[in-house]
Amino acid sequence: MAETAGVFAFRKKRDRAAEQERQSLLEGLGQTRAQIARAYTGFNSTHDPDLIESYVFEINALQARYSYLLRRVKELEG
Repeated sequence: MAETAGVFAFRKKRDRAAEQERQSLLEGLGQTRAQIARAYTGFNSTHDPDLIESYVFEINALQARYSYLLRRVKELEG
């Protein structure tokens, strides 16, 4: 009987950890989405070739991060 209670406690702890990770990932998705929007705003408002290149790299990096976070959320849900 005590063994069964231990298993349930372990599952509950694991589920709680997974939910915390999911919430953290969703928060990261929101922050990354806002950063992408700011990067696009900067990209659209500059004419300097060096800054344009900088924004292109930043947008690509942020999109890669967003894809990773989204994939992790789907893995946890799925």
